[in-house]
Amino acid sequence: MIAGIYERIGNAVSPAWIFLRSRADSLRACTEIETRRASGEALPLYGVPFGVKDNIDVAGMPTSAACPAFAYTPAHSARAVELLLQAGAICLGKTNLDQFATGLSGTRSPYGACGSIGNPLYISGGSSSGSAAAVAAGHVAFSLGTDTGGSGRVPAGFNGIVGIKPTIGRVSTRGLVPNCPTLDCVSIFATTVDDGMQILEIIGSFDADDPFARERPVGGIMDAASASSFRFGVLAPRDLEWFGMPECAGLYETACERLGRLGGVAVEIDFTPFKEAGRMLFDGPWIAERRAAVGPFVDAHEAELLDVTRTVLRCAGGYDATAAFAGLHRLATLRRAVKQQFSSLSALVVPTAPRPFTIAAMRGDPIRLNNQLGYYSYFVNLLDLCAIAVPNGVLECGVPMGVTLIAPAWAEERLADIARSFEAQEVDEQSAAPLAARTQAHGLRRAAVQATPDRE
Repeated sequence: MIAGIYERIGNAVSPAWIFLRSRADSLRACTEIETRRASGEALPLYGVPFGVKDNIDVAGMPTSAACPAFAYTPAHSARAVELLLQAGAICLGKTNLDQFATGLSGTRSPYGACGSIGNPLYISGGSSSGSAAAVAAGHVAFSLGTDTGGSGRVPAGFNGIVGIKPTIGRVSTRGLVPNCPTLDCVSIFATTVDDGMQILEIIGSFDADDPFARERPVGGIMDAASASSFRFGVLAPRDLEWFGMPECAGLYETACERLGRLGGVAVEIDFTPFKEAGRMLFDGPWIAERRAAVGPFVDAHEAELLDVTRTVLRCAGGYDATAAFAGLHRLATLRRAVKQQFSSLSALVVPTAPRPFTIAAMRGDPIRLNNQLGYYSYFVNLLDLCAIAVPNGVLECGVPMGVTLIAPAWAEERLADIARSFEAQEVDEQSAAPLAARTQAHGLRRAAVQATPDRE
């Protein structure tokens, strides 16, 4: 198993990995896992290989956030990684990303731009580009990413896999290089909803040492949606944006029809508060939070940043404390409006991203096109929502396109119930589901590493 993984990684087109554990070291980890299992230790993720976005700490592996001058080697792993290792999973290394998790394209990295699994000329999506690429290409069974404005969903959509963006604070962010600390989430990439939810169950425990952690509400998480009857929000035609690729519209329509066949009743929503909240992420004071999160390093090493990262962070100077409080007050109003709409819905379904762009086009116009990518994703964290991105179809250019199911905080289980039914729908040969199989991606139960050196 290990030999096959390293062979696939060696043959990969996209630069999914920034740091890869040596094969010998991975085999030693396998032997340790075998010893733990033989001693009777419960290991729900026995021998399952995974990757970690390189803005999340793994003890003994460098953390660079895709900025070589920033790199350091932590002595302790992030809390989420610790829990996975305790469960018997094996971390193979650190994955590529848009520098300091600032971007949705997967092209803002000195380690190279990741391409879509379906067409390497097109972007993978970001910022968790390498994490999504590694799962889609079958290097690992699952991976950790992060999500502040779509980074755990957009790459899932463009690679035909599942992306789970949990409720803010459900998964500890201790050991994460911050982007916007009040919005950051550790996200999960997997090939199935069940696999992703299994990982969420393992890493989603409350961490009292994380100041941004939240405990589940009294009474638990919202009830799951009925598999045979639920109401889902859809966007009005006037609110749909494809930014020059109308082919994407048909895939969204197909997704809504599939939800209807599952027993869902479509309800047109008012998208205005969602759009306004989304604009706040980069046209509001939260860009100043991004700058503050890495301020000391940027102050001393601004020349070490990519030009596009430097340009984005410089915008922070336009916001003061007055603007920050005005933004918070307006956001509270928008959250109330959105909460009222969700009171009669099980989920909102949106395209995961409007369209893919080629890597060449994205490099030629990096900021404008990047902002277009976030049209359907920027608002989720700001409005305190959770989301699950699922595969939906494939464009003529070969790039997968997904849809995202969205609900209020703590409703992941309800979303997962709908998402499981959605992915179980029979799909034709052009769908994204068989794409994952063709790229040799593995589910958790099939991906357990044969954890002895002689089974290499």
